[in-house]
Amino acid sequence: MNTAQCTMHNELASQLRSWFRKVNPLYIVHCAVFISFAACRPQNTDTSRPLVFWCSNNAAEITLAKEFTEQWQRTQPAVPLRYQPIPEGRSSEEIILASVVGKTTPDIYANMWQGSVEMYAKAGVLVPLDTIPGFLAFIRERCDSLAIQEITSGDGHIYQVPWKVNPIMTLCNTGILAGLLPNAGSYRYNAFLKAGQAVQKDADHDGYVDQWLGYTEVRPIWYERLFNFYPLYLAASGGAPLLTQQPGQKAKAAFNNAAAVGVFRFLQTLYRNNYFAKERLSATRDPFIAQRIATLFTGPWQVGFLEKYGDADLRYQFYSLPVPDAHQGPVYTYADPKNIVIFNTCPNPAAAWSFVKTLIDRPGDLRLLELTGQLPRRKSLTADPYFAPFLSQHPRLKPFAEQARYLKGVDNHELIVEVFDIISQEYEACVVYNRKPPETAISDAAKAVDVLLGN
Repeated sequence: MNTAQCTMHNELASQLRSWFRKVNPLYIVHCAVFISFAACRPQNTDTSRPLVFWCSNNAAEITLAKEFTEQWQRTQPAVPLRYQPIPEGRSSEEIILASVVGKTTPDIYANMWQGSVEMYAKAGVLVPLDTIPGFLAFIRERCDSLAIQEITSGDGHIYQVPWKVNPIMTLCNTGILAGLLPNAGSYRYNAFLKAGQAVQKDADHDGYVDQWLGYTEVRPIWYERLFNFYPLYLAASGGAPLLTQQPGQKAKAAFNNAAAVGVFRFLQTLYRNNYFAKERLSATRDPFIAQRIATLFTGPWQVGFLEKYGDADLRYQFYSLPVPDAHQGPVYTYADPKNIVIFNTCPNPAAAWSFVKTLIDRPGDLRLLELTGQLPRRKSLTADPYFAPFLSQHPRLKPFAEQARYLKGVDNHELIVEVFDIISQEYEACVVYNRKPPETAISDAAKAVDVLLGN
């Protein structure tokens, strides 16, 4: 490594230590030792070795990876490629971080959380895909301009391939909520709260409640906010960012606004009135299937789960997320995107991109739908006749395909995890325990984020 590369490596190592500290303090010493040995290992430039493709380790995506790898080997025998489920660990993010530091990365990784990419891009460990001939033309044909803007790095390059999304929507038990369902595509806050009042059962003498309007994770862990506060913020704000940045200046918090305050107040009211359970229902039988809760903020993965495990009398439907009473315009939500990257240890990025294209062309996207039930991040999914037969055969997924027109990922900033961590602390104090008014909690979070970003 030259001096600049080592500097970027040290920045990545510092962020790795920070991330591990959030997971388990015992990793700090282990990482420091690991980094000291791995710091300046040379890259593998052996063009004769097979390309290595890491996929998710869930069964459906392993099947997808196996199928496309075998197809590639039949049609491109001169470019060997092998797939491997990402090694087991506490999380895929931890495994990728460790592989980056140890220079043991795969050539292609097809399950990268979008929020991690900027950190790796600034550390110089990813291939800028827009430098590969044909990449931009292909992506512009597949994705809309907003999706492309969202994945473009601060340096103007693109380091990730938009691949799959799981839009977060409101799952409703239409039996419990009969007569209380929204007239249009989503609840207004007041209507949702009135549904909570109607659903709420009287507590017995021990204060036990056997049914709630809903449940969402209360733990103050940053990634839990991706499935409650953040999608509701996107819905309320019309897809507004958490951060804003002017050219040549540092990023600043942009969420100290009426939308964020309203989301905190809405959720705080749900907990204060006991419409949402504070106890961890996830430790028991699935509460929606058990009909202990009437709503759930969730994604399309829930469809297959409910079809497999739901009782015969379980009736349900998906709606867009609740919005403020005065909301106008489309209802955005969090995309929960997972994307594809090529690491710079890859000896043949052009060949790697050629393989990736087989995953994200129309046949590849259709196969993703068929095998996983996850949606490709492709513009006009519901208007494309190529996908119409699948969607007509799987009507439960159609609301998600329609919602896919209005999606956002996360802000493209290397400290976005720390931003969500700060919001989570205020979320716990305000929403869950009612110790702060929403205006104060959001203001305090924004001030702390500005300090984090160096303002």
